[in-house]
Amino acid sequence: MASSASSMTTLASEICCQISSVFSRTSSRPPVLDVMVDEIAITATAKGRIFVHGVGREGLMLKGLCMRLAHLGLSAHCVGDVNAPPISSSSDLLLASAGPGGFSTVDAICGVARSNDARVLVLTAQPDSGSAAKLATAIGYIPAQTMADDEGPEPPEESRPLLPMGSLYEGAMFVLFEMAVFRLGEVLGESPAAVRSRHTNLE
Repeated sequence: MASSASSMTTLASEICCQISSVFSRTSSRPPVLDVMVDEIAITATAKGRIFVHGVGREGLMLKGLCMRLAHLGLSAHCVGDVNAPPISSSSDLLLASAGPGGFSTVDAICGVARSNDARVLVLTAQPDSGSAAKLATAIGYIPAQTMADDEGPEPPEESRPLLPMGSLYEGAMFVLFEMAVFRLGEVLGESPAAVRSRHTNLE
């Protein structure tokens, strides 16, 4: 039992270290946390709406963020939900993720947002070559492995990656969003009690 617990602790530590390392990598681009907080704060000040969109596990991370943005008192919506309002002005923000650079659906949604004068923040690991980034008004660079660059020679079993495919990028998204929610709570002056008061009681 002790050995199993030790192994679990080691795995958890190694995975957390890999995710943490994403945020210590140097880049000429502004820190993704600053970009996110600034774009969302601008939207909040303008009383605009925030829409989130992603596919697969990236989309799941964004849905979790959308929930917390609503808890912060913002008008936050998931693209595709039946009660999502229209995106319609420069006060509105689409926050989309395209880790590998682009997806046909993400690109299309970004295009619709731009055609309706909304701002588009694209999170991606491929800011220079991705199709989605070309549609963005702001780019949040997450320098992590995605499905775009995880292929190569099959590693031996003993060196198989702890975070395969896009898991590192997706894990970094979760941590980034928690940091953003914390920072936004400070910027918007939302107390923990106020945030908690907006949590659903229909559970």
